[in-house]
Amino acid sequence: MLRKVILSSLTAVILLIANLNLVAQSSTDGNPNIVLIYMDDMGYGDIGVTGSIDYSTPNIDKMSSQSMQFTNFYSVSAICSASRAGLLTGAYPNRVGITGALFPDSEIGLNSEEETIADLLKGEGYATSIVGKWHLGDAEEFLPLQHGFDEYFGLPYSNDMWPVDYDDKPVTDTTKWAYNMPPLPLIEGNETVEYIRTLQDQDMLTTRYTEKAVNFIMRKKEQPFFLYFAHSMPHVPLGVSEKFRGKSKQGLYGDMMMEVDWSVGQIIKTLEDNGIDDNTIVIFTSDNGPWLNYGNHAGSAGGLREGKQTTWEGGQRVPAIMHWPGIIPEGTVNNKLTSTIDLLPTIAAITGASLPSRPIDGVNILPLLTGDENANPRNTLYYYYNDNDLQAVRQDHWKLVMPHEYSSYEDELPGQDGFPGSRHRVTAELALYNLRRDPGERYDVKDQNPELITEIMKLVEQARKDLGDNLVGEPGNNRRAPGSL
Repeated sequence: MLRKVILSSLTAVILLIANLNLVAQSSTDGNPNIVLIYMDDMGYGDIGVTGSIDYSTPNIDKMSSQSMQFTNFYSVSAICSASRAGLLTGAYPNRVGITGALFPDSEIGLNSEEETIADLLKGEGYATSIVGKWHLGDAEEFLPLQHGFDEYFGLPYSNDMWPVDYDDKPVTDTTKWAYNMPPLPLIEGNETVEYIRTLQDQDMLTTRYTEKAVNFIMRKKEQPFFLYFAHSMPHVPLGVSEKFRGKSKQGLYGDMMMEVDWSVGQIIKTLEDNGIDDNTIVIFTSDNGPWLNYGNHAGSAGGLREGKQTTWEGGQRVPAIMHWPGIIPEGTVNNKLTSTIDLLPTIAAITGASLPSRPIDGVNILPLLTGDENANPRNTLYYYYNDNDLQAVRQDHWKLVMPHEYSSYEDELPGQDGFPGSRHRVTAELALYNLRRDPGERYDVKDQNPELITEIMKLVEQARKDLGDNLVGEPGNNRRAPGSL
């Protein structure tokens, strides 16, 4: 028995060394290109490999079959700006001072002292581009070119932040928040090049973004590049070009997802046609879960509880697929706890870039990517919402929910055809869920596991001292200020 254990351990070590040597060889040949595709409000169940119904995503599914699919991958926030701050800085968004969703003409944005993935890679000789949604401040000093990106084409914030109503007519009701919204700008570099004024204009966003992304790859294929492709979809209002309108059985949402899948296919095809697919990491994930009260214009949480703007699993657990031929084992499923904040330190490890000088919260998951089944770089995750509410903590497969209020989609009739339905306020009590058996968070087992409550509460207290918790009036010691005008 001992001999078998020793041989098994030696085999695992040899496999890890071999895979790390492949990573080193790739770096010798030239640091890998990195394409990060980031969806907006796409739920856990919105692609074929996670259960989508009445539309197909063959390009994403094919990529998944040749990649590693993560089943316990989390955005660190259930809302737009905060999730993007976490993704790009490798830190909890409340650490870097970005919470919620920033509105047009915001007086704050991502602080110039924070180092993004683009900043790190630019220092390693990478060409860097963002195509799509930014949402980390729309003043010029907050835009992507001031945060490590060489190029930018897209919207500075969400595509519903415009003075247009759900029926595509100008907002005339002065009591509606959208009444005071400025026209929706399409920005190239630091300059507005045109305005998105109608739903028909939004129909072309996915295609236009894809053309820009493909063009960047074609122009920069001779050097290492980082492409951050941040789709505006499936955030409402939905837009889809004529080539996909009416193609699915699910209506406009399905049509839109088919066009997104086409877009992913165009990126993969461009990499393959130019012979650079073997030296390119492609990451596909989402910023948070679905906006469920939009009904047939919303996605699916895949059976998880609630959706966007909640810290239940449907709000933050998202699909994640990572593709790197020859390095990431094909057709594998990884059930380890991982997060968007882990991408920055992992990319730094792959490329040899230095980590940011300021503290971050992400961990290096490269051992997982190279197939080390014994690796477990992360076993805790904190769920924050609102300005700085610590609403839950995950430790391994246990999740402790702290008392808090939230807006629930449950027992409410959703909206239809682009119009939202209602939500209602609910108070969540202290609860413990075993996510291995109960990913839908329906069975509170705190009374059966008092020792776990005590153990996880130690993590809660550590987090409160570090980042604070408005739910108990704790300011924390290590939050940083956002950039401000």
